[in-house]
Amino acid sequence: MTIQLSQRGKQYLQTARTLVRAAQTMTDEVIAGQLKALADDYERRAERASQVDAAKALARETATASASEW
Repeated sequence: MTIQLSQRGKQYLQTARTLVRAAQTMTDEVIAGQLKALADDYERRAERASQVDAAKALARETATASASEW
């Protein structure tokens, strides 16, 4: 299932890409590996943040629809 990235998710993904670019310029492989691991974490955060934001938006829409029925 593909999920649309929220603005917050896009920011996390941008940070992940920046970390990967920095890792590619590193000569110290240990530091590069740590940056890549951190980038992977930020990619997971991007997906989670987007899922949470989508769920919150759906909950708001549902609440608004329920309130308008009264």
